[in-house]
Amino acid sequence: MFTGIVTDVGKLRHVEKRGDTHLVIATNYDVSAVEMGASIACAGVCMTVVDKGSARDRWFAVTASGETLSKTTLGTWKVGDAVNLERPMRVGDEFGGHIVTGHVDAVAEVVGVKAEGESVRMVFAVPAKLARFVAPKGSVALDGVSLTVNDVDGPRFGVNIIPHTQKVTTFGRAKPGTKVNFEIDLLARYVARLVKP
Repeated sequence: MFTGIVTDVGKLRHVEKRGDTHLVIATNYDVSAVEMGASIACAGVCMTVVDKGSARDRWFAVTASGETLSKTTLGTWKVGDAVNLERPMRVGDEFGGHIVTGHVDAVAEVVGVKAEGESVRMVFAVPAKLARFVAPKGSVALDGVSLTVNDVDGPRFGVNIIPHTQKVTTFGRAKPGTKVNFEIDLLARYVARLVKP
């Protein structure tokens, strides 16, 4: 379980496709404190640590299955790409964002970027079948970042990216055409299930 508050921006160091896809990500985390089998949200995707470096050579490795590649952007990652990272929430931690599971629903696309004061207004498009899960003033997770929806127009919705978020996540680099991992708010998912005829 995560909160959508990114705590590091890692860098993709190595990709190897052998059955599944194996990814090595450089990080500022003290990997000596990361247990094998631990979960780390990588651009919003809950991944399992299968190997790791040392306190001096900080990296961890994860394995992405075909299902993960079909629902996320991981299959398009290239060496050198920046990756939003978040360690899992522990009982007693500050809860700064919203409940994020790391179970990505689809890939969204940036379709508009416009300066708005010191912030940047970004407009995203999601698959039409998921539009009903997005509500004004509701939460979404985009590449693992908890964001508040400002407005909704069919399958498109806008969010404001404040300067701090631009600086500490990959959203400072986003532009029209950028693809991001999109996770529906957990509450919206269950409410929709309950009210579905």
